[in-house]
Amino acid sequence: MSRPVSYNIKQKPMVSDISMVGEMPDGHQGEGFFATSLDKVIGLARKNSIWPLPFATSCCGIEFMATMGSHYDLARFGSERVGFSPRQCDLLMVMGTIAKKMGPVVKQVYLQMAEPRWVLAVGACASSGGIFDTYSVLQGIDQVVPVDVYVPGCPPRPEAIIDGVMRIQDLVGKESLRRRSSEKYKALLESYGIQ
Repeated sequence: MSRPVSYNIKQKPMVSDISMVGEMPDGHQGEGFFATSLDKVIGLARKNSIWPLPFATSCCGIEFMATMGSHYDLARFGSERVGFSPRQCDLLMVMGTIAKKMGPVVKQVYLQMAEPRWVLAVGACASSGGIFDTYSVLQGIDQVVPVDVYVPGCPPRPEAIIDGVMRIQDLVGKESLRRRSSEKYKALLESYGIQ
């Protein structure tokens, strides 16, 4: 004897009962219109469509693979298109130990990325050299490129990497369109030898 099966036993809410799921930028709204600033609209679009470029050299790269897997699913944050061409990506994720010989390579990859670009240092090795306090290991990638967010851990859990991406999203969403042409930003790049 088979058991009766019923689908969709819960009543679907009416369209008027559903509140907005996404976040709206600050602005003025009325009947049939919404007005806000261009900075906020572009920031909202950028923060929800970040294209990461993983630069993984050791164990933190394995944790990043877990982060991209179905259990943690970084695609929920608009970062599902992982690119391996620097010219198409805007978030450089450096994961793992970076030897001093690799420092110029990290800088070259950073320079090949189009503006605006952000950098996420994942793990203790990329942030500060980790346990490798030796002559051959770069003691943090901030010696060759400017870093926006540091993710601690050795290796960091996937939740920490997701938190780092969310911090980058906060930065991207609140960044002014004029920040990249400011004197302070140009001075920062010049301190790294970047024109």
